[in-house]
Amino acid sequence: MSGIADVARLAGVSKSTASRALTGGGYVSDDTRRRVTDAAASLGYVPSTSAVSLATGRTRTIALIVPKVNRWYFGSIVEGVERTLIPLGYDVTLYVAEPGSNDRESLYSTYLARKRFDGIIAVALEPDDADLERLANIGKPVVSIGNALTGVPTLGLDNIAITRIITQHLIALGHTDIAFVGSTPPTDAPAKDVDERSIGYRNAMNDHGLAVRIRNVPSTLTITDAYAAAASFLADAASRPTGVVAACDEVAIGVIIAARRMGISVPTELSVVGIDGHDYAEMFSLTTIEQFPEAQGVEATRILVSMIEGTGEPSWRTEADTRLVVRTSTAPPRASN
Repeated sequence: MSGIADVARLAGVSKSTASRALTGGGYVSDDTRRRVTDAAASLGYVPSTSAVSLATGRTRTIALIVPKVNRWYFGSIVEGVERTLIPLGYDVTLYVAEPGSNDRESLYSTYLARKRFDGIIAVALEPDDADLERLANIGKPVVSIGNALTGVPTLGLDNIAITRIITQHLIALGHTDIAFVGSTPPTDAPAKDVDERSIGYRNAMNDHGLAVRIRNVPSTLTITDAYAAAASFLADAASRPTGVVAACDEVAIGVIIAARRMGISVPTELSVVGIDGHDYAEMFSLTTIEQFPEAQGVEATRILVSMIEGTGEPSWRTEADTRLVVRTSTAPPRASN
């Protein structure tokens, strides 16, 4: 395996000059840099990240913090971040830690404190999360995906607006008895994005004089919990809604599976809408507001790298792209309803 001495010998320079040319740790002429990089390429030599870090003060590594990776949304963000960093010559260190867990405490007290990264992308932090202050104290650039955070460039959704739109879609079809499924269970920590989606639903219902029909059904944002919640409130045909606004597509899919197993036709007897654009949405013919988490990972990475390299001034709040996709999970309510 070739080393820096081999590169220096082939380029006709000293080892220190070859090191400076490859790590950016000092001045060398353009011609010398070209000779050294050509020699390194021909020998297949790549300088170690530790050597580059010592020379430049940068690790060329990004810390990515997510609460989970086994969920479609978070996994898609990870893909977007990784796909963007590789061509830019950066590595990514993934930290998975749920709020309130021992892993999360270790993340802040040990791993992040070592500062073996140039910047941080934090996903799904709450605005009042004490971790936000701890991130700020690390002294590295931070970009957030999700909720708007004070003093941190954030890429996220207007959750109130998109839920108003998806609720109005059902109302325009003629539905007046519409439930919101996926509000945060009372035993769980508050989730600002879910709370905002519930507000969007309520605003749309109020706008159309349907305040007395407002109904919130608690559920975690998983298919299994939504299935259990739906099996309960769909059981009574007399009080069953004709439409469901789900807090996310996974909740919507749980509702659809429960309805089908109970012999309730979707959309003839129950129309269901979601939010996200989950990979399974088309499979279940789900009407949804699509967001694009992989693209959010790409954009957040570009913002962070521009902050690290001083090549751009980020906006404090950037709204992610969304799109209403109408499929066959929605239809006008039956006349008998």
